[in-house]
Amino acid sequence: MLKGLGGLGDMAGMMKKAQEMQAKMAEMQEDLSRIVVIGESGAGLVRARATAKGELTGLEIDPSIFVASEKEVVEDLILAAIKDAQSKAAQRSQAELAKLTEGLGLPAGMKLPF
Repeated sequence: MLKGLGGLGDMAGMMKKAQEMQAKMAEMQEDLSRIVVIGESGAGLVRARATAKGELTGLEIDPSIFVASEKEVVEDLILAAIKDAQSKAAQRSQAELAKLTEGLGLPAGMKLPF
């Protein structure tokens, strides 16, 4: 391509790859906001819905757990469901990022963004 210019041809290729990666990262961020994960606790009595970016979007609570004397248990179940959803969101985000880096030919486990 750019014979006689030393490593400049490689530099142009690297710049093109970097631009491709930037575009794919932006696309992945949009995808993560559309992917939904569900965290739950209490054998499904409390369910938290979040995007793969970690944004909490919904909470479902089975009415059978609303007993005044069990207030602390309910609070713990809600917190556990939210934490479970956040954990699943982080795992899904990492999985999507791994797919992106593989598609670009980057080494497995490479931390992005740089």
